[in-house]
Amino acid sequence: MSAAEPPGDGDHQLLVLIDPLARRYDGESVRIAKDVLSAGAHAKICLADSPDEFARALSRRGSRRPVVVGDDHALLRAVSQLHRERELADSALALIPVGAAHTLELAHALGVPRGAVAAARTALDGAARRLDLLVDDSDGVVLGELRIPAARPAQGPPHTVWDTCRSLVASLVRPVPPSLADPSRAHRLRVEADGVLLNDLDRPVEDVSVTAQGDGGLADVVIHTASGETHTLEAKAVTVSGPDFRYRADIQVAGPVRTRTWTVRAGAWGLVLPAAGA
Repeated sequence: MSAAEPPGDGDHQLLVLIDPLARRYDGESVRIAKDVLSAGAHAKICLADSPDEFARALSRRGSRRPVVVGDDHALLRAVSQLHRERELADSALALIPVGAAHTLELAHALGVPRGAVAAARTALDGAARRLDLLVDDSDGVVLGELRIPAARPAQGPPHTVWDTCRSLVASLVRPVPPSLADPSRAHRLRVEADGVLLNDLDRPVEDVSVTAQGDGGLADVVIHTASGETHTLEAKAVTVSGPDFRYRADIQVAGPVRTRTWTVRAGAWGLVLPAAGA
C-alpha cells in the first residue's frame, strides 16, 4: 500500500451518493452513515434512483469529494465513470459498504472497513491512498481481479430495468453450481505478458487470472493449464486472444471477444482508507 496523501481542501465538502439497492437492502445502515457523515462534514446527500441519476450527480460534484454508499458494483460504477471522464487522477473516493456479504468482497479486499460507522468515520478522517488500475483496450477497468474465461450468468425473473441489472450483477459473484458450469473446462487461449508468449493455442488452459497487486505497478498473472500445470509471473501488460471468450472483471462479465489487452496504470485511482495506525 502506498503512502497516505494529506487531505485536500475539498475533503470536508462531500457528495454522498446513495445507491438505491443499499437503501432497499439495509436502510438503517444507510441512515447511520448519513448521520455520521453529516455530523462531521458539509455533506450533500444524493438519493440516486437510476444509473443515469447517479452518473449526473457524480459529474456535477464540483469540489465535493464523492462518498459512495453501496456495494462493489456501485464502487465500480463510480471508478469507471471517473476513468472515462479522465478525472481519476484528481479524485479520491470513499465507500460505505452496504449490501449482501457476497457483493462486498472487493470492498473488503481493498481494505474498506466493515460496518457503516467505521466506514463513515474513515470517509471523514481516513487517508487517500493511490492504487493501481487495470485498464483494457476498450477503456474498461478492473479494480481487483480479472478471470478468463467467465462462466455464463444464471438467468433470473425480470424486474424493473434497474433491478434486473443489479440482480444480474449480484448473481455473477455467487459460485456457479457444478450443474450449470461449462462441461468442457479446456479453453484454447494465447496469453502474452509484456510481449513474451506464455501460452499458445495448442496448449489448452482451464483459466487465466490477472490481479492488480495494489500499488506495485505490476499484476500477478496465473495460468492453470488443462494438464494440471500452474504458471505464475508478474507483468505490466497482458494480452489474451483466441476463439470467442468471456471474462469477468471484478463483478462484471464482458465479451465475447477474440482478443483483449489489459495494462496496469500505477497509482491511477484514490480510495480513502483508514490512516496508518488507526
